[in-house]
Formats: sequence, C-alpha cells, structure tokens
Amino acid sequence: MTRRTITILGATGSVGRSTLDLVARNRDRYRIVALTAHKDVAGLAEAAKASDAEQAVISDPTLLGALQDALSGTGIQAAAGEAAVDDAAASGADWTMAAIVGTAGLRPVMRALERGGTVALANKEALVSAGALMTGAARASGATLLPVDSEHNAVFQCLVQARPESVRRIILTASGGPFRTWPMERMRTATAKEAVAHPNWSMGAKISVDSATLMNKGLELIEAFHLFPVGADAIEVVVHPQSVVHSLVEYVDGSVLAQLGPPDMRVPIAYCLAWPERIETPCARLDLVAIGALDFEAPDLDRFPALALARHALCQGGAKPAILNAANEIGVASFLESGLGFLDIASVVGTVLDQYDPPAPSSIDEVVEIDREARRVAAEVTGKILN
Repeated sequence: MTRRTITILGATGSVGRSTLDLVARNRDRYRIVALTAHKDVAGLAEAAKASDAEQAVISDPTLLGALQDALSGTGIQAAAGEAAVDDAAASGADWTMAAIVGTAGLRPVMRALERGGTVALANKEALVSAGALMTGAARASGATLLPVDSEHNAVFQCLVQARPESVRRIILTASGGPFRTWPMERMRTATAKEAVAHPNWSMGAKISVDSATLMNKGLELIEAFHLFPVGADAIEVVVHPQSVVHSLVEYVDGSVLAQLGPPDMRVPIAYCLAWPERIETPCARLDLVAIGALDFEAPDLDRFPALALARHALCQGGAKPAILNAANEIGVASFLESGLGFLDIASVVGTVLDQYDPPAPSSIDEVVEIDREARRVAAEVTGKILN
C-alpha cells in the first residue's frame, strides 16, 4: 500500500501533537513530509526526529540556527521564516493538517488549498475571516477541505452522500462552558482562572474563554455556513452539557442523524486522516450507560450575547466576521491579562463591529489588514473600558 504523505502546519500545538500520535500508530499508512512550528524549537525537533520527517520549519527566522543544531546529524532539512512555512504548505503533500493558530495560519492555509490535495482544517480564522476566499480557492484547485473541529466533523460525518436539498437543519452543540448556570451578577465578577476551567475538554486558555462566552460556538456557526450547503437560518446552536453528541443534522423527512463520541480530538482528526476510510484510535470507548442521560437546552442570549453577535456578523457578511474574530481576540487577551471584565468581552466586540465598517476583502492581504485595524480599534475600546 502506498503511504499517504503528510504535512502538519502547527505540529507542536495540541492538534498537531494529536495528529502525530495517530500517525505514529499507523506508520505503514503515512509518511511525514514537513512539520512546522512558530517558536518551539525543541518540540519541533523532537517531533521531526520521532516521525522521521523530511523537513522541519520554524516560522521565527531568528531560530534557524537553533533548529539546525537540534537536527544536526539527522538528515532532516531545517528551514525558517514565514515564506518557508508557506512553501511547506504548498509542498504537495497528499494530506495537510492546517493547525496554525490565528491569522498567521491564513496564508499557509490558502497556499495548501491552492496546491490541491486534502486539507484538514483546524484553523478557525481561515473560514471565519476569509471563508469565501478559502472555499473559492478549494473549488478552483479541486482541493478537498475536511473539518477537524469536533462539531463540524460530526456534521460532515452525518452529511455523507446527502443531497443539500434534503437537509432541514444543522444543529451545532455547545457544552455551555463553566458559567452555563451562573447568574449574570456572578458572571460579572468571573475570574480568568474560573473561565479557563472547561468542564469537559482540555483546551488552551483562549479557546476555553471563548467556550465560556459562547463565542467559540458563534465562530463555529460562521465556519459551518462556509463548509456546508445550507443557509445561515438553517444552522442552529443547542447547549448540550455532556459534550457527547457533537452535532446533528435534521432532514426534511424528520430524521435526525447525530454523531456521538468521547471528548477527544483524536476522534475527528482520525476521521480526517483516514477519510474516506477509518482507522482505530486509542480513545476511550463511549459508555452510554455510565453517562445515563443526555440533556439539551436553548442558549441564553442575554447572558451569552457573543453568540448573537456572531450570527449578526455572519448575516452582515463582508468584513464583519473578520472584525468579530479580531475584536474578540483582543477582548479575551485583555480579560486574561489586563483585568477586563468577563462580560465586557462581548461589549468590546459589539462596539468594534459598530465602529469599523470596511469593504469586503478580496484577498488574504486585505483580510490581514482588516484584522490589524480591527485589533487597533478593539484595543482603544478596551482601554476606555479599563480606564
């Protein structure tokens, strides 16, 4: 069997490490072409050596010497700089994991899509900030775009071979985060430590705060609009505290298909890695008897206005989703680092959406510029709130 060639953009992050774990368990099926990281030289070198990668790329050019030293004698090629990351993305691997966090991942994702092949997308900004551009590039090159987020991956599994006209609704599930049952007054004084304590998933600080505000689900709403052939009004969000049902698809005949699984990112990654086949994972098996019950409730948009802001940005279109994402990143960072109130995160986002209204972007460079200006405006708004 010919081994599928793999490139992992963002190899030292949680998604990248999970992907490498699955590749290591299936060495007869996969061969690593390139791995990239931002600054983690030690982690990148270790991963490259363990996986017998052909190339390792660090995006910070000042760290090239350190990477070369770490790979000395291995035969693994070392490179550095944003252009080198872009080249790795366009190197022609059969399958590319796009897991670079933030707008730094926009150009590499675009290069991978333009090159063709299969791109497993774990970078939210690609579709939130530049959805039309990304999906257009995929159509032009014939690239296959596979969603890695557990919710979108669940929808993708339930939509296999389905006709778009037969779909009535896509239902994304949200855990509700750590503040699901908190009253507004208590949420007003929530701390960063409380916000990052997600009840089900092990995630980084930023995405954990997004889960606590439900902005994460708002961003996923925008992604779903670009991934699946349904209108925005056919995509809904329901709170499901157990995080067992990852998403559902309702058809016009009343049938509802759901994908269930343990809260382990290796499940959706494995589905993308082996698609259209499946491979085994070491993940815990789902024990429905032990779980006992599955609960669902409507999201409270008064306590969690971020979700409504995201839907409004999606409906407005143009540059608004990119502005939403950028402003939210500034708000979350200020909450984690500078003492901005938890409920003020959504206030910052709403104010920036009202104040900044540029034309729709027609290139990745324009998306990056919109992102930069939205962050500047958000920083000003945040400063006024803190002062």
